[in-house]
Amino acid sequence: MHAILTDVDFIEEIRLRRWARENYKPAGERDESWHPVVLDEMQAKDTESHGADLVLHNDAT
Repeated sequence: MHAILTDVDFIEEIRLRRWARENYKPAGERDESWHPVVLDEMQAKDTESHGADLVLHNDAT
């Protein structure tokens, strides 16, 4: 997965990423004290959502 995750094992990383997906908050509402894995996964979801918005917008035109 990502190099910043050396302090958690694989199972814990998966749990943190799942929690991040299920408890997603927009960037302005995130607590910077959350675990880096959680913040990384929420940022990944931002990127995915932005990409999906571009695809939907292009399909509509």
